[in-house]
Amino acid sequence: MNLELLKEYKSKKEEIAELAYKLEHLSSDLVGNSTILDYQKGYPRPQAVVGTDQERFYRLNAQWRQRKEQLEDECSKVEDFIEGIPDSLTRRIFRMRYIDNMSQRQIAEKVHIDKSTVSRKIEKFFKVAPNATNATL
Repeated sequence: MNLELLKEYKSKKEEIAELAYKLEHLSSDLVGNSTILDYQKGYPRPQAVVGTDQERFYRLNAQWRQRKEQLEDECSKVEDFIEGIPDSLTRRIFRMRYIDNMSQRQIAEKVHIDKSTVSRKIEKFFKVAPNATNATL
């Protein structure tokens, strides 16, 4: 786990919500219309045809579901990493900073420590736990 993956957590959660919304409304986005020529009367008469592009629906549905599952898995690993931090204060700081997306000032006020102590706790964790920075998702 590295700092960049922790910082991407919020963006990934937002992308999951966007993909969920897209998947929910996918069928309504693919409705289209076209014109065909009807020869039942012996001469061509234009007729409107309305329908959905099924191939595109299945392709986008599979693509977006796969991406959503991948993002959910990555976010789950970040959450498990943070919950696995043994020190209670450091775990709370990481949770507030990377999952709740709070500023260092907000965290400092909430846990009753100096703002600079928040950043030092994060830096110290990555220095003391070198295997935490080398682990990847």
